[in-house]
Amino acid sequence: MDKRDGLIERRKYIRLSVPIGISYTRPGDDRVHRSVSKDISPEGVRFETGLASMRKSDPIILTLEIPGSRNPVHASGKVAWKKRLSLEDNSPFDLGVEFEEIEEDNKSTFLKFLCDVIYNMAKEKADGPKKR
Repeated sequence: MDKRDGLIERRKYIRLSVPIGISYTRPGDDRVHRSVSKDISPEGVRFETGLASMRKSDPIILTLEIPGSRNPVHASGKVAWKKRLSLEDNSPFDLGVEFEEIEEDNKSTFLKFLCDVIYNMAKEKADGPKKR
């Protein structure tokens, strides 16, 4: 664990700020909600929701629309945390979801996507600023 500014970093993986489309629902609920990821890692995803009824440890079913992939990634997880985005009563929430299962057929698609994002970030950093 890293200690930075007196805080202990508990994350195992970096968070990638990559906007991907997300459809999500609660088990037993027919309503499908949509959002866009704010960040994602091999262990979870953060996105905005208007569902005030979501609570820590609630199960959630996710469909992740991976750019460049023909098929979406299907996963299930649980709410790890929820935080209101402003002090207004009707403001949306940031929702942190911990993946519990990613469908076997989708794991390689998901992990390849994350690896490609990291590779491209490293390449851009190594290449330096683009000349005009």
